[in-house]
Amino acid sequence: MRRLGSTRRRGRTSRLVAAGVACGAALAALTVPAAEARPLAHGTAGRVSAGQPVPDTQRANRAAEDSGTASVHGAARESGTASVHWAVKDSGTPSVRFRGLAAVDRRTAWLAGTEGTVLRTTDGGTSWRNVSPPGASGLQFRDVTAFDARRAVVLAIGEGEASRVYRTDDGGATWTESFRNTDPRAFYDCLAFFDRRHGLALGDPVDGKFRVLSTADGGRSWRVLPADGMPPALDGEAGFAASGQCLVTAGPKDVWLATGGGAHARVLHSADRGLTWTAADTPVPAGDPAKGVFALAFRDRTHGIAVGGDYRPGRPSPQAAAVTADGGRTWRPATTPPPAYRSGAAWLPHSRTAALAVGPTGTDLTTDGGRSWRTIDTGSYDTVTCTPDLSCWAAGEQGRVARLER
Repeated sequence: MRRLGSTRRRGRTSRLVAAGVACGAALAALTVPAAEARPLAHGTAGRVSAGQPVPDTQRANRAAEDSGTASVHGAARESGTASVHWAVKDSGTPSVRFRGLAAVDRRTAWLAGTEGTVLRTTDGGTSWRNVSPPGASGLQFRDVTAFDARRAVVLAIGEGEASRVYRTDDGGATWTESFRNTDPRAFYDCLAFFDRRHGLALGDPVDGKFRVLSTADGGRSWRVLPADGMPPALDGEAGFAASGQCLVTAGPKDVWLATGGGAHARVLHSADRGLTWTAADTPVPAGDPAKGVFALAFRDRTHGIAVGGDYRPGRPSPQAAAVTADGGRTWRPATTPPPAYRSGAAWLPHSRTAALAVGPTGTDLTTDGGRSWRTIDTGSYDTVTCTPDLSCWAAGEQGRVARLER
């Protein structure tokens, strides 16, 4: 962070405090106890068209969801919290779908999407700078990790050489390609970091086991980890590159990966940065290439949520969420799950019980640690994240990116 003179620093501090209070008020309105719950309004996001269906994500709205959402909006208007909403920011890229999202704070965020597109904002989404790597227009970026406003790592997915990793240290002015997959059998889905140096990237099974890349220098170089400690994959099992959240970390060494496509939707856990893994079944729907766990979120080493379902339009997704309180060894179904497929999830800042889940048909909120969910918005988003300074961001199709505001 650039140092400022004392007067400017005090002014900036005052603005940040005021912004934090506003964001905190918005988040507080979301986390009122269930007996006094005041739902989030439909807001700007709900009025943006979802556009043409995309085969791997779109779902038709269900009648039950429509009626439930209507009552949510009515309650919001009556309670006076209708101004709490996803405020859409104009990214200027309506043809791009952003499944990769990394928010540093309420002002700085990075997006990674189709057409080899990487965007960055440092003014809270008021303006976006296209900082895409040169020559990447044919790539599908699906995940991004940002350490600050200047340093970030992005992952492109696909078979063979389409799977690549790039890193920038100057805000996207220049990029270095630090990994290019040369195995035609491999396909990488998402990445996650433990700290600024250590991180992993998840690949679909090769020779019957998930493939994992490791970096110890912030993504400047990568190596394939030995598969000895990885349990065998199920027939048809793979990861979903839907939101950059099929691989997540908590603390210095714990990491979890989400699967689908096999007979069971599983979550695999490693406590040694990916060297050895254990697998656990979840109650999320499975048994089909379109079904499974699409996203994970852990607020610490023991408490996590899993969301997913069936991404195909018109298909029901019962039990689309699950919760764990023992680090992923066992999973219980949500008593009131989201009403449809969800592809992204995030814990609200500094909360032990509140989290958001997003998907093509809406945003859901839990205030009891993932046991029950209610729909709070019907805008289409693929991924969501929250930052320690009380900001939450979401991104998805048609260049859509939004920040929770009041």
